[in-house]
Amino acid sequence: MNINETMKELAQWQRMQEEAAAMVEALKDQIKEHMTAAGLEVLTGDEHKATFKTVSNSRIDTAALKKGHPDIAAQYTKTTETKRFTFA
Repeated sequence: MNINETMKELAQWQRMQEEAAAMVEALKDQIKEHMTAAGLEVLTGDEHKATFKTVSNSRIDTAALKKGHPDIAAQYTKTTETKRFTFA
């Protein structure tokens, strides 16, 4: 195994992945623009269905909780460890 060749191949695949992701986002944007202009939340095609709806969700503002009630924030704070791989 030649690690430099492996890293070169990874870099090529990452570039292709970024290009594909950009294309996916551009196509999604086109569909969302069409749906917005037509006032649609659901669009059904011949083989696929797209939805573009407003979604509400509630989350705890941890910064405000730490500031206003640091004792409670500390009591319910959980620390985890993971390994992160980066490649540039």
